[in-house]
Amino acid sequence: MNSNTSSSNYNDLDPAKLPSHVAVIMDGNGRWAKKRLLNRIQGHEKGSETVRTIVRACREIGIPYLTLYAFSTENWQRPQSEVVALMTLLKKFLESEKKEMLDNNIRLYAIGQIERLPKNVRQTLHNVMALTKNNNGMTLNLALSYGGRAEIVKMVKDIAIKAKEGRMGTDSITPEIISEHLYTHQMPDPDLLIRTSGEMRISNFLLWQIAYSEIYITDTLWPDFGKDEFVRILKDYQQRERRFGKV
Repeated sequence: MNSNTSSSNYNDLDPAKLPSHVAVIMDGNGRWAKKRLLNRIQGHEKGSETVRTIVRACREIGIPYLTLYAFSTENWQRPQSEVVALMTLLKKFLESEKKEMLDNNIRLYAIGQIERLPKNVRQTLHNVMALTKNNNGMTLNLALSYGGRAEIVKMVKDIAIKAKEGRMGTDSITPEIISEHLYTHQMPDPDLLIRTSGEMRISNFLLWQIAYSEIYITDTLWPDFGKDEFVRILKDYQQRERRFGKV
Protein backbone atom coordinates (compact mmCIF):
# COMPACT_ATOMS: atom_id res chain seq x y z
CA MET A 1 0.00 0.00 0.00
CA ASN A 2 1.28 3.48 -0.81
CA SER A 3 1.42 5.26 2.55
CA ASN A 4 1.27 8.68 0.85
CA THR A 5 -2.49 8.47 1.16
CA SER A 6 -2.75 7.14 4.71
CA SER A 7 -2.92 9.20 7.89
CA SER A 8 0.11 9.63 10.12
CA ASN A 9 0.20 10.08 13.88
CA TYR A 10 2.58 12.96 14.53
CA ASN A 11 1.58 12.88 18.22
CA ASP A 12 3.89 9.90 18.78
CA LEU A 13 6.90 12.14 18.05
CA ASP A 14 8.74 13.98 20.82
CA PRO A 15 8.79 17.67 19.80
CA ALA A 16 11.96 18.19 21.87
CA LYS A 17 13.87 15.56 19.88
CA LEU A 18 12.94 16.51 16.34
CA PRO A 19 15.80 17.02 13.88
CA SER A 20 16.36 20.66 12.94
CA HIS A 21 17.47 19.67 9.46
CA VAL A 22 16.56 16.59 7.42
CA ALA A 23 18.39 15.87 4.14
CA VAL A 24 17.07 13.37 1.62
CA ILE A 25 18.69 11.56 -1.30
CA MET A 26 15.57 10.91 -3.36
CA ASP A 27 16.40 7.72 -5.25
CA GLY A 28 14.38 5.15 -7.18
CA ASN A 29 12.18 7.09 -9.62
CA GLY A 30 13.58 5.21 -12.62
CA ARG A 31 13.28 1.79 -11.02
CA TRP A 32 9.73 2.59 -9.87
CA ALA A 33 8.78 3.37 -13.46
CA LYS A 34 10.57 0.33 -14.89
CA LYS A 35 8.72 -2.02 -12.52
CA ARG A 36 5.46 -0.63 -13.92
CA LEU A 37 6.58 -0.65 -17.56
CA LEU A 38 6.47 3.15 -17.62
CA ASN A 39 9.11 5.55 -18.91
CA ARG A 40 11.57 7.19 -16.52
CA ILE A 41 9.92 10.61 -16.84
CA GLN A 42 6.69 9.19 -15.44
CA GLY A 43 8.73 7.98 -12.49
CA HIS A 44 10.10 11.49 -11.95
CA GLU A 45 6.58 12.92 -12.19
CA LYS A 46 5.37 10.51 -9.52
CA GLY A 47 8.44 11.39 -7.45
CA SER A 48 7.49 15.08 -7.53
CA GLU A 49 4.21 14.16 -5.83
CA THR A 50 6.24 12.56 -3.03
CA VAL A 51 8.22 15.80 -2.70
CA ARG A 52 4.96 17.65 -2.08
CA THR A 53 3.92 15.05 0.52
CA ILE A 54 7.19 15.19 2.48
CA VAL A 55 7.43 18.99 2.38
CA ARG A 56 3.93 19.19 3.84
CA ALA A 57 4.78 16.60 6.48
CA CYS A 58 7.89 18.54 7.57
CA ARG A 59 5.85 21.75 7.81
CA GLU A 60 3.11 20.03 9.85
CA ILE A 61 5.58 18.26 12.15
CA GLY A 62 7.68 21.37 12.70
CA ILE A 63 11.03 20.52 11.05
CA PRO A 64 12.70 23.85 10.19
CA TYR A 65 14.96 22.71 7.31
CA LEU A 66 14.50 20.12 4.57
CA THR A 67 17.17 19.63 1.90
CA LEU A 68 16.28 17.52 -1.13
CA TYR A 69 18.89 16.21 -3.57
CA ALA A 70 16.96 17.07 -6.71
CA PHE A 71 19.63 17.15 -9.44
CA SER A 72 23.34 16.42 -9.16
CA THR A 73 26.29 17.71 -11.19
CA GLU A 74 26.60 14.14 -12.51
CA ASN A 75 22.97 14.13 -13.68
CA TRP A 76 23.92 16.45 -16.55
CA GLN A 77 25.48 13.35 -18.16
CA ARG A 78 22.13 11.61 -18.49
CA PRO A 79 20.46 11.41 -21.94
CA GLN A 80 19.59 14.90 -23.19
CA SER A 81 15.90 14.03 -23.47
CA GLU A 82 15.76 13.07 -19.78
CA VAL A 83 17.64 16.21 -18.70
CA VAL A 84 15.23 18.41 -20.68
CA ALA A 85 12.24 16.59 -19.18
CA LEU A 86 13.66 16.97 -15.65
CA MET A 87 14.20 20.69 -16.15
CA THR A 88 10.65 21.06 -17.48
CA LEU A 89 9.34 19.13 -14.47
CA LEU A 90 11.38 21.31 -12.09
CA LYS A 91 9.95 24.50 -13.59
CA LYS A 92 6.43 23.08 -13.42
CA PHE A 93 6.94 22.05 -9.77
CA LEU A 94 8.20 25.51 -8.78
CA GLU A 95 5.23 27.19 -10.45
CA SER A 96 2.66 24.81 -8.99
CA GLU A 97 4.04 24.95 -5.43
CA LYS A 98 4.55 28.72 -5.24
CA LYS A 99 1.12 29.39 -3.71
CA GLU A 100 1.49 26.57 -1.19
CA MET A 101 4.85 27.95 -0.04
CA LEU A 102 3.38 31.42 0.36
CA ASP A 103 0.26 30.13 2.15
CA ASN A 104 2.28 27.94 4.54
CA ASN A 105 5.14 30.33 5.36
CA ILE A 106 7.75 28.15 3.55
CA ARG A 107 10.92 29.74 2.25
CA LEU A 108 12.51 28.31 -0.89
CA TYR A 109 16.29 28.16 -1.09
CA ALA A 110 18.60 26.45 -3.58
CA ILE A 111 22.22 25.28 -3.51
CA GLY A 112 24.52 24.17 -6.30
CA GLN A 113 25.76 25.44 -9.65
CA ILE A 114 22.50 27.28 -10.31
CA GLU A 115 24.06 29.14 -13.22
CA ARG A 116 24.09 25.87 -15.20
CA LEU A 117 20.29 25.59 -15.14
CA PRO A 118 18.38 26.68 -18.28
CA LYS A 119 17.56 30.39 -18.23
CA ASN A 120 13.78 29.93 -17.96
CA VAL A 121 14.19 27.50 -15.04
CA ARG A 122 16.65 29.84 -13.35
CA GLN A 123 14.25 32.77 -13.70
CA THR A 124 11.37 30.80 -12.18
CA LEU A 125 13.61 29.58 -9.34
CA HIS A 126 14.84 33.09 -8.51
CA ASN A 127 11.30 34.41 -8.73
CA VAL A 128 9.92 31.92 -6.18
CA MET A 129 12.97 32.39 -3.92
CA ALA A 130 12.42 36.17 -3.96
CA LEU A 131 8.69 35.83 -3.27
CA THR A 132 9.27 33.52 -0.29
CA LYS A 133 12.49 35.00 1.13
CA ASN A 134 10.77 36.49 4.20
CA ASN A 135 8.90 33.29 5.09
CA ASN A 136 10.21 31.79 8.33
CA GLY A 137 8.03 28.77 9.08
CA MET A 138 10.31 26.34 7.25
CA THR A 139 13.06 26.34 4.63
CA LEU A 140 12.81 24.00 1.64
CA ASN A 141 16.34 23.75 0.28
CA LEU A 142 16.70 22.22 -3.20
CA ALA A 143 20.12 20.86 -4.20
CA LEU A 144 20.16 21.62 -7.94
CA SER A 145 23.14 20.98 -10.20
CA TYR A 146 24.81 20.17 -6.89
CA GLY A 147 27.93 18.16 -6.11
CA GLY A 148 29.66 17.90 -2.74
CA ARG A 149 33.17 17.86 -4.19
CA ALA A 150 32.42 20.84 -6.46
CA GLU A 151 31.13 22.72 -3.41
CA ILE A 152 34.33 21.97 -1.49
CA VAL A 153 36.49 23.07 -4.45
CA LYS A 154 34.54 26.35 -4.62
CA MET A 155 35.00 26.86 -0.86
CA VAL A 156 38.78 26.27 -1.12
CA LYS A 157 39.06 28.75 -4.00
CA ASP A 158 37.05 31.41 -2.15
CA ILE A 159 39.18 31.08 0.98
CA ALA A 160 42.41 30.99 -1.07
CA ILE A 161 41.48 34.26 -2.78
CA LYS A 162 40.85 35.93 0.59
CA ALA A 163 44.17 34.58 1.92
CA LYS A 164 46.04 35.77 -1.18
CA GLU A 165 44.53 39.23 -0.86
CA GLY A 166 45.50 39.37 2.80
CA ARG A 167 41.91 39.38 4.04
CA MET A 168 42.39 36.11 5.90
CA GLY A 169 45.38 34.45 7.53
CA THR A 170 45.87 30.69 7.27
CA ASP A 171 45.77 30.39 11.08
CA SER A 172 42.23 31.77 11.05
CA ILE A 173 40.90 28.95 8.84
CA THR A 174 38.74 26.83 11.14
CA PRO A 175 35.90 24.35 10.62
CA GLU A 176 33.52 27.23 11.33
CA ILE A 177 35.15 29.39 8.63
CA ILE A 178 34.88 26.51 6.15
CA SER A 179 31.17 26.07 6.96
CA GLU A 180 30.63 29.80 6.39
CA HIS A 181 31.99 29.43 2.85
CA LEU A 182 29.70 26.55 1.86
CA TYR A 183 26.35 26.86 0.06
CA THR A 184 24.60 25.87 3.29
CA HIS A 185 26.10 28.61 5.47
CA GLN A 186 22.63 29.91 6.33
CA MET A 187 21.44 26.66 7.89
CA PRO A 188 22.53 24.04 10.45
CA ASP A 189 24.15 20.80 9.29
CA PRO A 190 21.68 17.95 8.72
CA ASP A 191 20.82 15.95 11.83
CA LEU A 192 19.31 13.16 9.72
CA LEU A 193 20.15 11.91 6.23
CA ILE A 194 17.61 9.64 4.54
CA ARG A 195 18.28 7.69 1.35
CA THR A 196 15.52 5.84 -0.43
CA SER A 197 15.78 2.77 -2.73
CA GLY A 198 18.27 0.85 -0.58
CA GLU A 199 21.49 2.11 -2.15
CA MET A 200 24.34 2.23 0.40
CA ARG A 201 26.22 5.30 -0.76
CA ILE A 202 26.35 9.06 -0.24
CA SER A 203 26.52 9.99 -3.95
CA ASN A 204 28.58 13.18 -3.49
CA PHE A 205 25.91 14.82 -1.30
CA LEU A 206 26.74 17.34 1.44
CA LEU A 207 30.11 15.69 2.10
CA TRP A 208 31.25 18.22 4.72
CA GLN A 209 27.86 18.82 6.29
CA ILE A 210 26.90 15.19 7.07
CA ALA A 211 30.01 14.46 9.16
CA TYR A 212 27.83 13.69 12.20
CA SER A 213 24.43 13.13 10.59
CA GLU A 214 22.41 10.08 11.57
CA ILE A 215 21.88 7.99 8.43
CA TYR A 216 18.79 5.97 7.55
CA ILE A 217 18.59 3.82 4.41
CA THR A 218 15.18 2.54 3.33
CA ASP A 219 14.50 0.06 0.52
CA THR A 220 11.37 2.00 -0.43
CA LEU A 221 11.60 3.66 -3.85
CA TRP A 222 11.10 7.43 -3.66
CA PRO A 223 7.68 7.52 -5.43
CA ASP A 224 6.36 5.03 -2.81
CA PHE A 225 7.80 6.94 0.16
CA GLY A 226 5.09 8.49 2.32
CA LYS A 227 4.24 10.24 5.57
CA ASP A 228 3.86 7.06 7.62
CA GLU A 229 7.33 5.80 6.77
CA PHE A 230 8.77 9.28 7.29
CA VAL A 231 7.28 9.39 10.79
CA ARG A 232 8.65 5.89 11.52
CA ILE A 233 12.14 7.07 10.51
CA LEU A 234 11.81 10.13 12.73
CA LYS A 235 10.81 7.85 15.63
CA ASP A 236 13.90 5.72 14.96
CA TYR A 237 16.02 8.88 14.93
CA GLN A 238 14.59 9.90 18.29
CA GLN A 239 15.72 6.59 19.81
CA ARG A 240 19.34 7.08 18.77
CA GLU A 241 22.01 8.44 21.08
CA ARG A 242 24.07 11.08 19.31
CA ARG A 243 27.55 11.33 20.84
CA PHE A 244 29.43 13.29 18.16
CA GLY A 245 32.58 11.22 18.78
CA LYS A 246 32.38 11.62 22.56
CA VAL A 247 31.75 8.90 25.14
